[in-house]
Amino acid sequence: MAHPAQRWGLSQTEAVRGHEPSEDMSRHLRRPAARVLASQGMHFSTRSTRAGVGSVHVKAPGLARVQRADHHHPGPRPAEPLASEGTLLIGRQRARPRPARAPGKRAGARGRRPTSDGATGRGCGCGRRAARMAAPRSPGRARARVPAAGSDQAHSWTLVPSQAMDTVWRVAQGAVVLLVSFLKVALCFFRRLHSYVRHWLKRWSGYLQGKFKKNLSVEAEVDLLSYCAREWKGGTPRAKMMRKAYEELFWRHHVKCIRQVKRDNYNALRSVLFQVFSQGLAFPSWMKEKDIVKLPEKLLFSQGCNWIQQYSFGPEKYTGPNVFGKLRKCVEFLKMQWAELSAIRDPRRRGGACGALFADAALERRLLEAVKFLVLYRVTEAHERASGGPFRRLFARESSADPLSFMINHLNAIGDTCGLEQIDMLILGSSLELKIKVFRLFRFNSSDFSVCYPEEALREWPEISLLTEDDRHYHIPVF
Repeated sequence: MAHPAQRWGLSQTEAVRGHEPSEDMSRHLRRPAARVLASQGMHFSTRSTRAGVGSVHVKAPGLARVQRADHHHPGPRPAEPLASEGTLLIGRQRARPRPARAPGKRAGARGRRPTSDGATGRGCGCGRRAARMAAPRSPGRARARVPAAGSDQAHSWTLVPSQAMDTVWRVAQGAVVLLVSFLKVALCFFRRLHSYVRHWLKRWSGYLQGKFKKNLSVEAEVDLLSYCAREWKGGTPRAKMMRKAYEELFWRHHVKCIRQVKRDNYNALRSVLFQVFSQGLAFPSWMKEKDIVKLPEKLLFSQGCNWIQQYSFGPEKYTGPNVFGKLRKCVEFLKMQWAELSAIRDPRRRGGACGALFADAALERRLLEAVKFLVLYRVTEAHERASGGPFRRLFARESSADPLSFMINHLNAIGDTCGLEQIDMLILGSSLELKIKVFRLFRFNSSDFSVCYPEEALREWPEISLLTEDDRHYHIPVF
């Protein structure tokens, strides 16, 4: 059977060389040629290159795929019909652009060889490549293209997990942001709750402590020498002197124990009143003659002391018209407790009742404020009568020239900012008709180691004893 290229008067070599077809061939290379080639099992197509030159492609079994490119013309080439200027190509090859050549240089000059018909073949390397591409593929080469589909499948398998991971990450990131916001709000809420609960607990704990905890204003008895050894250690001159003073109390004055009193601005008043109650002393003589409960009103209406409204109850400042009612309750409570404790004959029972009374801070404060008012009343009476004695020394002081200045400058500060001074101890002893004996340990080996307030106390007045280390804080000695 003749080769299809020979039907147009061309040999296979001429077809490979790209012989220019004749006019008849150009006419038949369109539709009739396609039908003829298709009947022989070949494929016919025309293609236009980038240079504008038409090409004809014929695919026939058993024929090597050869591609021939037309000669490059340096000048522009007029447009002609595709079939007239086309090139017969046996096989299928994608047209590729070639790099521009220098003018005058012939294309395909390198590596030309004579072909089987004696002519020099151009582009024989291209012909061999076309022949290899036209040859039927072996099963091994066909299988070599299979991994392309597998690679797409592998890419899809990696793409799905990556998208899933991105989605999970976005969801997790949103959840973390939401959780952090919730934690911030919860933290602010719990901080405010903690502040409120702490304030509430602090307030109620203070109330409960004041309500149920025992007031350690007067402690239990402690051995005198043991207390001295615990409080005054070291080899300083003051410590040595204080140890000798305590030994003097123990051996010469027969003091066996000591009861410590709370160190505050009520210290002196508390020490004196506790001694009065614990020993069961009776009322002073002037208190038996008068009803002390009515003394606040008597000062206001009978003696015209309207300045009594400026009286302050320790840390409490000016109370105004309510001062009379509060003073009346304090004085009434003092009178009742004093009468009850003095009626107890058993010293142990009396000591227990006295300790329970001073264990309540509120009740103790009412007793001490009543004693302060009694001192003020006695000072007012002494100023009106111009009596002498310890009151004369009191009025000689510039800050207490009259009862009003004494109350404002001295009495109101007791329990608040200061305690009793020595002259105030004189007035206290005279008001309660007591002989207050004080051992001043810091004045050891001097004439005023042991003093009495007041010095001109009457013999029938009862005596109580105190000891002090600095004339500000007092303790109770136990013989």
